[in-house]
Amino acid sequence: MNKKLPVLAPGATIGILGGGQLGRMLALAAAELGLKCHIYAPEMDSCAFDVSAAQTCAAYEDEAALAKFADAVDVVTYEFENIPAATAKFLWSRKPVFPDPSVLETTQDRIVEKTFVNRLGIATPKFAAVDSIATLKQAVAGIGTPSVLKTRRLGYDGKGQATIKRAEEAEAAFASIGSAPSILEQFVPFRREVSVVAARGRDGKVVAFDTTENLHRDHILHKSRVPARMPDALGGQAIVIATKIAEALNYVGVLAVEMFVLDESGKLKLLVNEIAPRVHNSGHWTMDGATASQFEQHIRAVAGWPLAKPRRLGNVEMTNLIGAEANDWEKLAAEPGACVHLYGKGEARAGRKMGHVTRITKDTESIIR
Repeated sequence: MNKKLPVLAPGATIGILGGGQLGRMLALAAAELGLKCHIYAPEMDSCAFDVSAAQTCAAYEDEAALAKFADAVDVVTYEFENIPAATAKFLWSRKPVFPDPSVLETTQDRIVEKTFVNRLGIATPKFAAVDSIATLKQAVAGIGTPSVLKTRRLGYDGKGQATIKRAEEAEAAFASIGSAPSILEQFVPFRREVSVVAARGRDGKVVAFDTTENLHRDHILHKSRVPARMPDALGGQAIVIATKIAEALNYVGVLAVEMFVLDESGKLKLLVNEIAPRVHNSGHWTMDGATASQFEQHIRAVAGWPLAKPRRLGNVEMTNLIGAEANDWEKLAAEPGACVHLYGKGEARAGRKMGHVTRITKDTESIIR
């Protein structure tokens, strides 16, 4: 079908696949622009249902429900990258889908993704495909230890991965991830982890937020700080890398590119770790710390609106509220200057993202590139 689409006027409906907190925050951002959102998700307790104009609770494989959903919306997007490719293609045959479903074919498989990035002349950690104990032992011999074994698909927040510190640990590591098709990656002794959250409009224009420094705890993002503690020139280089990736994917919407900062004999360099084809946890600071959030930018992009030119409102720190940490909401709500966001989820299970809090610490406004 012809993917050209008129600019969506206020009152139009954006369909969102996925009903988690990212879908929730996208729906809230759309409402502020006068646009409606219809959430499609298989989980009855999806927290995005609470704030959307319409909801469909059905399996991603339910073509009858998908067809009805497509008829009810003007354009489709998604809040997470692991929706079945067949679902995206089914909808794409009926309504425009942004980002294009072909992006999922690149980003859902870690081998395909890293190969794509390398072909752009962008560095990544060394990697090798693994599909058996024999190929794993061969990969460990070539890449060395320590190294990290990850499933090729569906892993996130540390799930589906194991660290191999010594070669003799390889078989146990492979068994721990279910002997699934995998990728072995070089363990990178990074100085820090950073990400660039960038938006690309239907017109091809790219607007990136400042490079953000990320701190993880138990493989889950704990804090994001902006600006990142790195030279301005390296931060600018990170934005150039993210822009190059967005353009090569012919991307429409917001994506995040996660990178490692290495110090090699006093010279700093960047390695791309992952591409997230969606709004991203490390961009949540933009909800309070910039004049336009990553969620607004994504809605603008898929609706065909001009992208905003946001300004950062100071030095910003975002802290995730994981599991029982969200039970401190009353204390956080009383903290001067704290911006509290709770996602409306039920049980505060260990490792579950329940909300976040943002703090702006200095009035040093900076124009976002």
